[in-house]
Amino acid sequence: MAATSLSLSLGLPSAANNLNRHAALNIITCENTSPNQDRSCTRRPFLLGAGALSLSLLPASPLLAQGKPENYEIFVDKQDGYSYYYPSDWREFDFRGHDSAFKDRYLQLQNVRLSFIPTDKSDIHDLGPMEEVVPDLVKHVYSAPNQVANIMEMKERTTEGKNYCTFEYVLTSPNFSRAAFATIAIANGRWYTLIVGANERRWRKFRNKLKVVADSFQVLDI
Repeated sequence: MAATSLSLSLGLPSAANNLNRHAALNIITCENTSPNQDRSCTRRPFLLGAGALSLSLLPASPLLAQGKPENYEIFVDKQDGYSYYYPSDWREFDFRGHDSAFKDRYLQLQNVRLSFIPTDKSDIHDLGPMEEVVPDLVKHVYSAPNQVANIMEMKERTTEGKNYCTFEYVLTSPNFSRAAFATIAIANGRWYTLIVGANERRWRKFRNKLKVVADSFQVLDI
């Protein structure tokens, strides 16, 4: 629905040149009600299944196999083909250039947002080795010119035949630092990116809470 501004030399068209076990869940779902209507979002029970995780780097959270954890809700966009958890006390908001976003009610810099761009690739490994792709993304796409990027951790997982890469990074500028997890995946002719982060000063306290969000991201067939 929305696109992020990625400009990469990875064979992807850019949106701009600049830069579980099965469990019945209470979720928000988004879909089109008819061809002539905008999509609508409703909260209702939904059955979400997730397969076992196969990891090639660091261990991933087993939460997808266990069902939605306590104090989280799940956002499912059936129209655009993705889902993820978010803390139940966060609220939805508009984040320019993103398809969906939620933020903490009081700490607005703690948020999650999801964007995608078109691609002719079918899998993240078509982009190249993740050890090369991830630094290129963090340093040349996610970072501003005055920021220093530091990648802390990276892992890959496979869920229901689709590959994901999640990486933790810190962006430091002269007056501000922000830490985040990003998870990327390719499906449905789209490159999906989920980013969840916070002010670096609060990162140690909230890191594990935000990692649940990053590890929960899943693309759906549309």
